[in-house]
Amino acid sequence: MADLKAALNKRYLSFFNDFEDGSWRFKKFQSYLWDNVAQTALSQRERMALQDQSHSALLAAAKNLRLSDNDIAGQGSEIAEIFLYGVMRHHFNALPVVPKIFYKQNSQDNAKGADSVHIVIDGTDFQLWFGEAKFYKSIADARLNAVVSSVFEMLSTSKLKKENTIITNIADLDLLSIDPALVARIKSVLDARSSIDELRSRIHVPIMLLHECSITSGKTEMSKAYKDELIEHHRERAEAYFSKQIGKSSGVYKYKEIKFHLILFPVPDKQIIVDAFTKNVSFYKEQA
Repeated sequence: MADLKAALNKRYLSFFNDFEDGSWRFKKFQSYLWDNVAQTALSQRERMALQDQSHSALLAAAKNLRLSDNDIAGQGSEIAEIFLYGVMRHHFNALPVVPKIFYKQNSQDNAKGADSVHIVIDGTDFQLWFGEAKFYKSIADARLNAVVSSVFEMLSTSKLKKENTIITNIADLDLLSIDPALVARIKSVLDARSSIDELRSRIHVPIMLLHECSITSGKTEMSKAYKDELIEHHRERAEAYFSKQIGKSSGVYKYKEIKFHLILFPVPDKQIIVDAFTKNVSFYKEQA
């Protein structure tokens, strides 16, 4: 993870998949998605009930997944949401408090508000992580503007209050492995009567951008040259993104207190991944 020059509270993180037999490991990527799908498509109570029944958990999770995505520009957004939950779980040691795909209004709707909601325990205190997740064919400048707008909409006072209400009103928070005294404190801080202003310094925003990448599609092995080229590309894209975000930040109160994490993951071909995921969703739906 690297701090960006002249960008307080802003970081970017590059993830890489590896290669095997001269090819990018598509199956490894798909396995990672399905290993983490229950984190966002099932409630905590369901996950606990099915923790020793992995196949049953997949069937239950598939019921809540979209079979197709009519938003062509954002096609595969659910893949990005699941991937973000995996990264939050394994890299940031976060606890999911609102499994977004499970709690969306129905199986054909995009998740409302933040694409992920997590709590990270920090000693006897906590942080709130509200995530944004996209899967794009390109992360050129024109595409980044939409991400900035979506992030700032998510950070509006009304949206944050709605997310806090969901967190405190559902049972998942009480079922996670959190000290009861800390749970009570979390609920108190998130109470609808409390000011959002007091909460902003606790907020982290992970911004997951899965993206098709010509650098990756042209490689056949994991080499230092490939890593260096991709890291430089991601650094440049992160600088471009945060420059746009800072330029539009005047409307976000206490913007400098919020911590942002841009997470970039390149794939060689978006459509192959979307098609494989859709095929698997269809299979599991038919078995359920």
